[in-house]
Amino acid sequence: MTSFKPAYIETYKRGLLKEKIDQAYEILNACTLCPRACGVDRLSGEKGICQTGEQAIVSSFNPHFGEESPLVGNHGSGTIFFARCNLLCIFCQNYEISHEGEGIPFSSEELARAMLSLQDRGCHNINFVTPSHVVPQILAAVGKAVELGLRVPLVYNTSGYDRVETLRILDGVFDIYMPDFKFWDPKVAEELSDAPDYPEVAREAFKEMHRQVGDLVLNGHGIAQRGLLIRHLVLPEGLAGTEQVMRFLAREISPNSYVNVMAQYRPCGRAAEVPALRRAITPEEYQKAIQAANKEGITRLDERKRVFLFKWM
Repeated sequence: MTSFKPAYIETYKRGLLKEKIDQAYEILNACTLCPRACGVDRLSGEKGICQTGEQAIVSSFNPHFGEESPLVGNHGSGTIFFARCNLLCIFCQNYEISHEGEGIPFSSEELARAMLSLQDRGCHNINFVTPSHVVPQILAAVGKAVELGLRVPLVYNTSGYDRVETLRILDGVFDIYMPDFKFWDPKVAEELSDAPDYPEVAREAFKEMHRQVGDLVLNGHGIAQRGLLIRHLVLPEGLAGTEQVMRFLAREISPNSYVNVMAQYRPCGRAAEVPALRRAITPEEYQKAIQAANKEGITRLDERKRVFLFKWM
């Protein structure tokens, strides 16, 4: 049996990774890396909505045991949390990181060393959390890390607000995509993230991710090697559009999609500005979400203990 080899190793050997790095950095001259298309010159210090210039800002990097089962295994997922974000949901549970930018700038060398440190600690993968606005910096770091012996799969852990053109640059680099389909209704997306185009953008992004890596594939120990792993955070009063999201996944992505229907919403950040978001979801709302998935034939669901919070603000 042939041992698994991450796609980026072959991409590096063929000299294609260098081309992808150059292509991605060229975009930063007038940034259209994400759907916001701010057009600022990040290489000269200008900043757009993501408030990030030439260097990525890292909030933390550690083995993480709270991620999905196929990522965690026995040794954890090697998460690297980037500060700032291109979507900026008002209820973000990492508000201090995404909105307030807690973290320190990392060079590509420092980011590469962080990746190797996580691999050395036994992590099953390197999990880039909120990567959409720092794709060039990640690619540059991967290039340096490969030279130092990086060999575990890379996870693109995103809100789903990604340009297809940018995702195409990542083809042959990431083996695992882990997007969160957040909102189905453009009006909800506008109110909660100031991004009315989110549903359309996410649908196209999901299709491109699946085209690249297909359904999630696990090894004999249940650890993810390649494929699409989907998250969907259930919001109070059906704001996330769970039924429509599950129908889309089953009919336009794959009925064999691996999905984590998440129950852990709690009011954070500026959630109190929206009355419906001032409480956690109920067990009944969560069960309705699971039923919606099953009704559409989505049965590969991540199974973990669910915790519900009933405190109202």
